Amino acid sequence: MLVRHLPRDSALIRTLHGEAADWSVTDYLLAAVVDQLAEANWMFATVNRDEDSEPLEFPEAMPRPGDEPKDGSADRAGAPTAEELTRFFL
Repeated sequence: MLVRHLPRDSALIRTLHGEAADWSVTDYLLAAVVDQLAEANWMFATVNRDEDSEPLEFPEAMPRPGDEPKDGSADRAGAPTAEELTRFFL
């Protein structure tokens, strides 16, 4: 039963859930509020802009745990490659 009641910052929870272990329901709700506020500001600015000006870009959503980067590459800054791991363990 100890596994069920481990704190969010335990090694097992971090291994199982990754970055999502750091996010609580409150963090997700705040990210949703930030996204909605950015969209509301975009709508206001779009409606009140000059007709001859360039259209505004729609705001990007705040990144959340598990989201893939926009360019499709994995966020592996500083992570060893498969070849480096093979050389290390052999």
